[in-house]
Amino acid sequence: MRRVGYLLKVLVAVVVTLLAVAACSSKGGAQNSATSKSYTIAMVTHEAPGDTFWDKIRNGANAAAKNLNVTLKYSADPDSGKQATLIQNAIDSKVDGLAVTLPDPPAIGPAVQKAVAGGIPTVAFNAGKDQYKQYGALMYFGSDEDLAGQTVGKKIIQTTPSSHTICVIQEQGQVQLETRCAGVKKTDPNTQVLYVNGRDLPSVQQTIGAKLQQDTSITDVVTLGGDIALAAQKAKTDASSKAAIATFDLNQDVAQQIKDGGIAFSVDQQPYVQGYMAVTSLWLNLTNGNDIGGGGAVLTGPSIVDKSNIDTILPYTKNNTR
Repeated sequence: MRRVGYLLKVLVAVVVTLLAVAACSSKGGAQNSATSKSYTIAMVTHEAPGDTFWDKIRNGANAAAKNLNVTLKYSADPDSGKQATLIQNAIDSKVDGLAVTLPDPPAIGPAVQKAVAGGIPTVAFNAGKDQYKQYGALMYFGSDEDLAGQTVGKKIIQTTPSSHTICVIQEQGQVQLETRCAGVKKTDPNTQVLYVNGRDLPSVQQTIGAKLQQDTSITDVVTLGGDIALAAQKAKTDASSKAAIATFDLNQDVAQQIKDGGIAFSVDQQPYVQGYMAVTSLWLNLTNGNDIGGGGAVLTGPSIVDKSNIDTILPYTKNNTR
């Protein structure tokens, strides 16, 4: 985690310095060559309709775009083939830079390769940490999902040494989700995966509830998204289960539940930072020639949110930045 903080501080420091230089040049009557041109950056993700997680990524990306005089074109589709088509559309529109997620690398990666071959600097974020270099992306911003999963498993075992855990995956086959649950199982061996349809929250609630009613030995439920965690809470109540709920990702309702004791903890990958740094890194490359891939992936998580720090973080969730 010290390396994560260091890399983020370095990137932020470079941005602040360049902005300060630009401001001084403006006052002196001359334009700085690094800021005189407005660039267009496309961001293409696998966001599913109604998934509030992506609001924070977009908020971060929009904040960076506003600060840096960047035109941001955002598009998304949870279908891998359609996401690849959106990337091709961005290429055809001749954007200056591209930020993408890679939840299904074999399906989406070739489109990324086309962008790179066409001279469009490209970074990956959120999904595809272990595959982004294969397709020519310069940088990755996101969590180490295997490490995050192992962190969850360790925390569960510390509280419940004889745990029986279910790890709920809302989009079967997405690499980042599968890796999280595999990580949980590494440190909490009595873990099984439960697949649900994350695009239908009533169905999610019913599926988790049925599992809890069927198997009363379940001690812990791990969900991989804030909305799924809230559905699991309702399922737990309906099933009269005593299982503890932990989740990946954070929103205002989840944060409030952590404060109130309804959810044990969250593993936050800090999506606002992912969106902000993806746009910022491309701007640095375009305006200052920065080699943004020299240091490897920049990890924005795992960051644990629990009773010990929720009071500090809760106000920021209300701004939809945590």
